[in-house]
Amino acid sequence: MTRYLALRVGQAVLVLWAAFTAGFVLLQLLPGDSILIKFQNPELGLSPEQIAEIRQLYGGDEPGIVRYVHTLLGFLRGDFGYSIDTGTPVIERLAEGLPATAELAGLGFGVAVLIAVTIAFVSSHSRFAWIRGALLAVPSLFVSVPTFWLGIVLIQVFSFQLGLVPVIGGTRFEQLVLPVLTLAVPISAPLAQVLARSLDRVHAQPFVAVVAAKGASRRWILWRHVARNALLPTLTIAGVTFGELIAGSVVTETVFGRNGIGRLTEQAVTAQDAPVMLAIVVLAAAVFVLVNLVVDLLFPVLDPRLTTKVGVTA
Repeated sequence: MTRYLALRVGQAVLVLWAAFTAGFVLLQLLPGDSILIKFQNPELGLSPEQIAEIRQLYGGDEPGIVRYVHTLLGFLRGDFGYSIDTGTPVIERLAEGLPATAELAGLGFGVAVLIAVTIAFVSSHSRFAWIRGALLAVPSLFVSVPTFWLGIVLIQVFSFQLGLVPVIGGTRFEQLVLPVLTLAVPISAPLAQVLARSLDRVHAQPFVAVVAAKGASRRWILWRHVARNALLPTLTIAGVTFGELIAGSVVTETVFGRNGIGRLTEQAVTAQDAPVMLAIVVLAAAVFVLVNLVVDLLFPVLDPRLTTKVGVTA
């Protein structure tokens, strides 16, 4: 177990380094000079000497490899540099937006899991073919809906038409309802599809028939044997989809005007704020790696070969 953990941690570090390197290189290849775009504005009244000094402070006059090493060492120390757009430390801008995005992403993921589990388990219980077919078609519909379109439709229906959720103001709960649904619906689609197929596959295993022959109820079999064995593929997809929440938050927070990492990303891209964009890339990669590392560590605990039991004890 120790060797497995060390291997997974080493892979996680390698992924983070690769994400940092790819982000740094791609940002350097962007056309134009973000520092000149920001500070050569005649309204600022800066002289060429002052602009050159600013470029030196941001490391814009250094060779690419030197800038890469300095930036990497800064990230290792927890120093993400300064925002070109605002001049404030990047870590402060991340700290301002992270709580709102973490709240939105956590609630969105929880609601997505609830929707997926409901669809998968209801479809596994339904004895009418048309109901089961309709439920299993729902995930395909969810995954094909664009996030920005879904957000606009939810605002139109629940705010303007029904008046249930105010667009401006409202309680903290009311401000989260529509953004959470907008983020959760597309994420729930792959979870529901994988969980439903896993339930069907485990139901067809011989040990399920043996347990049923010993007198176990359908509900007991489902929760004690089938659900636990069907969980592994769903956990894998959950780890991947959770990493996508950062990308989904960009659109969601922009549509609903929420100040978080997503909105910060949109502002950084518009201003070509390379230090902020690089920090967001590394942050998204770190979240993705951390979640998948936790999922990987759960595999030895939830391995079907270790959890399947034929005997009935209840």
